[in-house]
Amino acid sequence: MKPILYLVIPCYNEEKVLVKTKDIFLNKINELITADKIHKNSRILFVNDGSRDDTWKIISDLSNENEHFVGVSLSRNRGHQNALLAGLEEAKNYADIIISIDCDGQDDINAVNEMVEAFFDGADIVYGVRSNRKSDTLFKRATAQGFYKILNLMGGEIVYNHADYRLMSKRAVEELLKFQEVNVFLRGMIPLVGFKSTCVYYERGGRIAGETHYPLKKMLTLAFDGITSFSIKPIRIISAFGFLVSIIGFLLILWSIICRLTGNSVSGWASTLSVISFFGGIQLLSIGVIGEYIGKIYMEVKKRPRYIIEDRTYKEK
Repeated sequence: MKPILYLVIPCYNEEKVLVKTKDIFLNKINELITADKIHKNSRILFVNDGSRDDTWKIISDLSNENEHFVGVSLSRNRGHQNALLAGLEEAKNYADIIISIDCDGQDDINAVNEMVEAFFDGADIVYGVRSNRKSDTLFKRATAQGFYKILNLMGGEIVYNHADYRLMSKRAVEELLKFQEVNVFLRGMIPLVGFKSTCVYYERGGRIAGETHYPLKKMLTLAFDGITSFSIKPIRIISAFGFLVSIIGFLLILWSIICRLTGNSVSGWASTLSVISFFGGIQLLSIGVIGEYIGKIYMEVKKRPRYIIEDRTYKEK
């Protein structure tokens, strides 16, 4: 029996781009159905992440126009990762394979064909990996590549140059949903699921319309969340650095005592101020990093829901 495929597409204030990319997604679903690769009950599931524009209205209208379009709306904006997770949880009730892709049309939709073929070859997870970053600015290219390298050095098992364009089988999604953490970073969580996986390489284009929802501030936040969610190495680095600084401090104390005993001590505020400022800065930085981990623990122990679904364009199964 042919598998049912669901495309899961998070949307946040995407009214300008959604009207242009909807046909790209629909044409791909129809193409695969016609080629007898997937079941006719395959769907395109839009997840409205608390948009403030007409995104949900467009999704609702599309679902009325064509049965292949369906949608869910979150009660408020919960962020891309939670919206994507909500879509995965909804889709696994109906689909055999689920492909997540962004709404902006930058990811090559034709990579879906290779992903489906890889699933038929036995892969439960197929990562969409960018073959190059020619479309990025020099700054974004350098910071993105640096992020992947740093996270891998910190112990995070992420696929280099992979974002959130991927195929997952139903059983892979079911196992992923057993991960209960509130601080969601899917690029790090999904490799932990295991199962047979492979990669499909593609070139990423420019955004078709609208503005990016990942400015520098959000990218840095995502990077820091990824590091602190999947590695305790920053705390270990602080511990090691603290030990090193303690040794240096002890040596400075010995040096000052020797200078005092030999009558070579020189009074001066500049050196004292420099040392105090250095140690004070290190302490504040260390406390800040530790505070981030404590904050994540605080969020986890409260066990608040990661998202709440307010509305659906279909009757819940």
